[in-house]
Amino acid sequence: MNLKTGAELGMQRRHSMKRKHAMARPGCLELSSSFVDSWHDSRLSSKVIPGIMSKNLRKQRKDRKLVVVDNLGGQYEDTFSDVKTQLLNYFTYKAVRTVLNQLYEMNPPQYTWFYQFVAANKPSEGKRFLRILGKERQELAERVMITRLHLYGKWIKKCDHAQIYKEISDENLELMRERLIETVVWPSDDTNTEKIG
Repeated sequence: MNLKTGAELGMQRRHSMKRKHAMARPGCLELSSSFVDSWHDSRLSSKVIPGIMSKNLRKQRKDRKLVVVDNLGGQYEDTFSDVKTQLLNYFTYKAVRTVLNQLYEMNPPQYTWFYQFVAANKPSEGKRFLRILGKERQELAERVMITRLHLYGKWIKKCDHAQIYKEISDENLELMRERLIETVVWPSDDTNTEKIG
């Protein structure tokens, strides 16, 4: 059995923290949470016999922070261009569906052509889709562009940014609560009835 003293663990911890700080890069955000920190705390406390841990090590655990690297989704402190592109593409898609529904009711031959065009090209790639459509049928491309702008205008008027923020926050909380409930070991009913009886 390999037991380490509190001092040895403290030195090991300081060494790993120095490595983490050396690897920290610009564009990183440090976060700390009891929810996130609990994993490392439980691993560390399982290696140490209770009472051996030094006060310095306990202080280090409290000061520890989680580093979130934002390179995967883009540099969000600079720009949200990828989000803007996704919105444009989505409103192009919605406009195509709207125009298809209108053509289905009012101009079945043009609906058939446009339906086949949509099946062959991806309306979810908004700019490219409209560029190709403009070369084939300019009037349909203009109709989709006008419809896209109109739908975006309607969405902006109805969009409540505070409500969206609240929904994201509530969903995050709900997901963390579900995960916590999954990880908690609840006492079985058998043990409760034995104590009462």
